[in-house]
Amino acid sequence: MELGSADAFDRMGTLGVEEEFYIVDADGRPTSGIDDLVYGPEPPEPLAGRLDHELFQFTIETQTPLIEDPDEAGAAISTVREALVDHAADHGYRIAAAGLHPAAKWRELDHATKPRYQAQLDRIQYPQHRNTTAGLHVHVGVDDADKAVWVANELRWYLAPLLALSANSPFWNGFDTGLASARAKVFENLPNTGMPTAFDDFEEFQRFERRMVEYGSIDDRGELWYDVRPHTGHGTVEIRTPDAQTDPERVADFVEYVHALVLDLADRYESGESGTSVRRELLDENKWRATRYGRDTDFIAPDSEGVVSLETFVETESDRLGVDGLRSLLDAESGTAVQRRIHEESGLDALCEHLTLD
Repeated sequence: MELGSADAFDRMGTLGVEEEFYIVDADGRPTSGIDDLVYGPEPPEPLAGRLDHELFQFTIETQTPLIEDPDEAGAAISTVREALVDHAADHGYRIAAAGLHPAAKWRELDHATKPRYQAQLDRIQYPQHRNTTAGLHVHVGVDDADKAVWVANELRWYLAPLLALSANSPFWNGFDTGLASARAKVFENLPNTGMPTAFDDFEEFQRFERRMVEYGSIDDRGELWYDVRPHTGHGTVEIRTPDAQTDPERVADFVEYVHALVLDLADRYESGESGTSVRRELLDENKWRATRYGRDTDFIAPDSEGVVSLETFVETESDRLGVDGLRSLLDAESGTAVQRRIHEESGLDALCEHLTLD
């Protein structure tokens, strides 16, 4: 039974970034490449030991080395991406990045044969068979297990604005879904996803984690795919909400804010602040607004009294935490808008080319 421990939570403020990408051919269309890129010769640094794949043979995941200094996060992200692009090119492939690949049709794509994924396919069936999603996951180290659970609880309200800013997946299975982040809704069809409830403390969370494994609901703790979770193996709080990003600078902007927010919440926990109580249904509603409308929406406030616009959220959080990335994200054209514009003006071929990394 693979379970973590409270002892894993022993460092505050470290960073790790996981990005999911698509392996594509010369024309930017999905192709099976994990046998070469993951199971072939050992990839070069910094990918060695930090390169894996997901459910489909055209999906691949990178992990940055442990980042001690948040100011070095942008460089680490770019270095890993450049290494992946070069590694893929050496084997005749290209790499694309988006929450969903617009040309990917799940019925036509090969699943990975790794036993872990075959077990998921057997257990989950249809929702997992069509799960062609790619996300951005940000880990921030927390030095106490109960603190990590409290921080994860508090983070839940902030996830919908983050999803709205990251929305980069209007197309799925070859058509425009009308959603800003179709990835969020496709992924949410799986069990153990979406907005988690609050946990009183680490003991309660670990008891839940253990029971899910013992009762056969999941094979290991890694299959708790909620939008935010205390990671009992890495000793981090992990935010899993954002769509994968085409532009590495946008990834760095998200990382800057998430890191600052987690540290702020950790300080508030240390000062004895009581946690907020927000109904799960309202959190789900906020996430739906972000999924459907992206930036063109507002969010029910944490106290349920009134709404908060995305612009107000960005300005308030940027000033409160002293970060710049949120404003950069808001000022730039959204990934969803860019994809729709390119598709309308130039067609699917041009869009596939746009999503490939240089």
